[in-house]
Amino acid sequence: MLALERRNLILEKLQNEKRVVVSELSQLYGVSEETIRRDLDKLEKEGLAIKSYGGAVINEDVSIDLPFNVRKNQNVVGKQKMAEIVASLVHDGEHLLLDASTTAVFVAKALKEKERLTVITNSMEILLELADVSGWNIISTGGMMKEGYLAFLGSRTEEVIRSYFVDTVIFSCKALDENWGIMESQEAFGTAKRAMLDSGRKKILVVDNTKFDQTAFSVAGRLRDVDIVVTDAKPSEKWLKLFEEEGVECRYPESVR
Repeated sequence: MLALERRNLILEKLQNEKRVVVSELSQLYGVSEETIRRDLDKLEKEGLAIKSYGGAVINEDVSIDLPFNVRKNQNVVGKQKMAEIVASLVHDGEHLLLDASTTAVFVAKALKEKERLTVITNSMEILLELADVSGWNIISTGGMMKEGYLAFLGSRTEEVIRSYFVDTVIFSCKALDENWGIMESQEAFGTAKRAMLDSGRKKILVVDNTKFDQTAFSVAGRLRDVDIVVTDAKPSEKWLKLFEEEGVECRYPESVR
């Protein structure tokens, strides 16, 4: 097992259990305790964990970005439910813009039953996911590859996004605040999503319930910039009222209504 793979597994364990123990990790992955301590040192330097006596605890800071391969394994059931709702809102033959979020990867999978779609994306993961779909047009924005995110970002990416106008923009975000709106932890993601919001007729924000009432570094847009919010659980009455005031439709699984 590569060191990076092992650290990602440790990080997944931290996400699930909130705390890990060096001796247990050493036995689990068949490496020395010193190797595990070096792994935890690196996770701490990256701001993902906080070392404690004999192990480490998860860093709960919402502004910290987890690696893509860790994030895509979080809340899988919720992402699948949201993806099914989004797929029901897309029609055969539409032109779509999908962002580089892990949620959008689940949406891409759910869309595979559709026909004649054109998908423009800055996500390498989505490009790979849709590589075997026939009868679709798949367009990559290109741009600078962001290490650890499988995302194309930067001015070239935004220029390509703005050269199209699509039927539907489908995207996620890091945080959703009633005053600041749609937010991202890094400016490059925020500016890419602002470009997307300018390049579509219908805008669908797909965001799980943990992102509500959170803030992040970069403002990607205002709530009024989107037409539909799809989430995995019924929002609070405060948010439902805010959606109504802003003219935003809110969709969530029927089973949790």
